[in-house]
Amino acid sequence: MSDDIFTDSSDDQKLISGSAQPQDHEPEIFTLRPEKLTEYVGQSEVVETLRIAIEAAKQRGEPIDHVLLHGPPGLGKTTLAHIVANEMGGNLTVSSGPALEKGGDLIGILTHLEDGDILFIDEIHRMPKTVEEFMYPAMEDFAVDFVFDKGVHARSHRYRLKRFTLVGATTRVGLLSAPLRDRFGIFRNLDFYSEDDLVKIAKRSAALLNVKGDDQGAAELAKRSRGTPRIVNRLLKRVRDYTQVRADGIITRATVAKALKLEGVDEKGLTDLDRRYLKTIVRFYKGGPVGIEAIAATLQEESDTLVDIVEPYLLKIGFITRTSSGRKTSEAAYRHLGVAVQEQIFR
Repeated sequence: MSDDIFTDSSDDQKLISGSAQPQDHEPEIFTLRPEKLTEYVGQSEVVETLRIAIEAAKQRGEPIDHVLLHGPPGLGKTTLAHIVANEMGGNLTVSSGPALEKGGDLIGILTHLEDGDILFIDEIHRMPKTVEEFMYPAMEDFAVDFVFDKGVHARSHRYRLKRFTLVGATTRVGLLSAPLRDRFGIFRNLDFYSEDDLVKIAKRSAALLNVKGDDQGAAELAKRSRGTPRIVNRLLKRVRDYTQVRADGIITRATVAKALKLEGVDEKGLTDLDRRYLKTIVRFYKGGPVGIEAIAATLQEESDTLVDIVEPYLLKIGFITRTSSGRKTSEAAYRHLGVAVQEQIFR
């Protein structure tokens, strides 16, 4: 087993993070985002729910119910907000929980919304409590309450808002307060994508980027993309550059493998950071159980980085389990790392 445990992982985090990175906002990548539900690949139950809700709202001439989307980052929550706005014919205003520091920030946005507009708030669970309280009457009654003066001279004024739709996105739905969560009419979870759906996304993106490739190349790319569309598009760009410089410009299984080997992405989609995480548990803690803070301290990483970026996919593929005592590696993780399995660990 390699002794190189403490290495810089900033590039790993950028590559495998489901959170948006600067390169994801480049014009050619931004244009890969579907604009209609008919173009959206995967999440069939979520898409069908939204399709029915949008059609019903159009027939009644009303805004669609407030929508809450939750799940790991990079699975299409922002894309769905854009699609809802396009399908409903309203303007989209985008903000995030941390950006709304004061009630005035939110009120300024709400009072500029027109009938049928969509307000998208990413990471809505990070919205301050004082700001969140302004959202309750806005969502329920389409109004906000202002309080003038203080003490015995305090006066309350209710300002009527246009009928809008709030689309909230969160990676940690458990951190949402019950009063806010209960005000959403549509509440859906986005899960990791299947390899078949990621193949479709890879082919669609390659066509839009004018990149040539075969079915085996798309399948290999999908297999290494951690079940996340944002990551498959990121890896596609890396592979495109490699094939342009070191191959004939056509993406094949071999060129994907060679390109992503340079990036440290293996056949399971694991990066150096993932493998160091697993090796830390195996080597220093004999397979676990071990607490996340201990792992973070050993790796010299932030625990939030491990919880938000590394662990969701490792849990999904069964390489680790969470127990009341901490994290444990599975037999499958031992086999993937090429480490001899100590049978007593799995009894």
